[in-house]
Amino acid sequence: MAPRPPHDPFSEFADRLGGTRWRPSVDVFETEKSIVVRLELAGVRIADLSVTVDGDLLRISGFRHAERAEGVQRLHQVEIAFGPFERVLRIEVPFERDCVSAHLEDGFLTVELPRQTPRRLSVDV
Repeated sequence: MAPRPPHDPFSEFADRLGGTRWRPSVDVFETEKSIVVRLELAGVRIADLSVTVDGDLLRISGFRHAERAEGVQRLHQVEIAFGPFERVLRIEVPFERDCVSAHLEDGFLTVELPRQTPRRLSVDV
């Protein structure tokens, strides 16, 4: 009988722990003054996060590192994904691209896109 290979407690959940892409949950809503995008990003560090605006596209990407607990012999359930992620959202409401702000707190990234205010033009005669 061949010797049994050592058990790797992480092998059964390699897709969650091995760095495949995952998609964080996102909410998008409007207030009187802005469009707000909120992502659930528990465990993502600011240094591993990127928020960019390109035209009407909001791109949020980053990486969540897996933290392996010492002494784990067997995993029974793994639902939290680790590795790279990216969400690209088309914002169809006109907004001020130079005034977008982002804030990470308590595991939520909140991106505020101030609504574009209508400009009144003077008419020359």
